[in-house]
Amino acid sequence: MVANALLLSLALLIAIAFYLMGELKFLVPYRAFLLHQYGSALTTFFGLLFLNIFAGAFVLIRKSFLKDTGRKLSHIDKQFHVGNVNLPADSDYDERT
Repeated sequence: MVANALLLSLALLIAIAFYLMGELKFLVPYRAFLLHQYGSALTTFFGLLFLNIFAGAFVLIRKSFLKDTGRKLSHIDKQFHVGNVNLPADSDYDERT
């Protein structure tokens, strides 16, 4: 779940960065000045943006993929406590091993 949230947040952050690079082409001549003057602020901003996107993706994935997990797990737990249960044989099973 963490890996999926990380992948989604990295993809979104890279998409945002590419969009901003396309929109802010007029700032290219001032790149050295901006990075020297505001580099730490930009790094902090993108770090916090990444953490917020990661947290949102994690919550979204957790809410969508873990629905009714308790009910499903209790059903499996009940099956284990019943004991030996005869399962129906597969119709394609061939005993010629």
